[in-house]
Parts: sequence; C-alpha cells; structure tokens
Amino acid sequence: MTKDETRYRPISCALYSEFELAIMQQRQIKLVWQEQSQTRIATVNPLDLKAKQNQEFLIAEDHLGQVLDIRLDYIRSQEFLE
Repeated sequence: MTKDETRYRPISCALYSEFELAIMQQRQIKLVWQEQSQTRIATVNPLDLKAKQNQEFLIAEDHLGQVLDIRLDYIRSQEFLE
C-alpha cells in the first residue's frame, strides 16, 4: 500500500453528527466499507466513535455480536435505519 492509501481523510462534520445521532438514538446503520482489499456490507448497531493515531473510528456491533472498529473514511455508503 502506498502512503496515500493509508492516510486518514476526515469525513464531513455533518456526517460525523449523523453517526453521533444514530448512537444516541440506538438506530441501526447499513454500511458498505472497505477493509483491506475487501468490500464489506453489514447492518450494525453503532456503539461509539473514537479517535486513535489521528484516525476516527465507528465502534459497532454486527448481527453476531462481534464488535467492529470501522475507520470512518473507509465507509463508502451508509443508510441510517428507523
């Protein structure tokens, strides 16, 4: 991987706020994201947002109860469910 592929690209403040709201309201999110060279699709329960090493992550739980750390700039699409 080149340096540019791993460099964090901040998401918009509006989208970050949408993730915060989904966490507070306990709303599921259908996500499509890149993880290494794979595209992943899952409906998750968002738990928290965190920053580490100058990168931001969505902490979420999938339908199997597995906790996922999803880097926000790797998310390709999101649908906030009611």
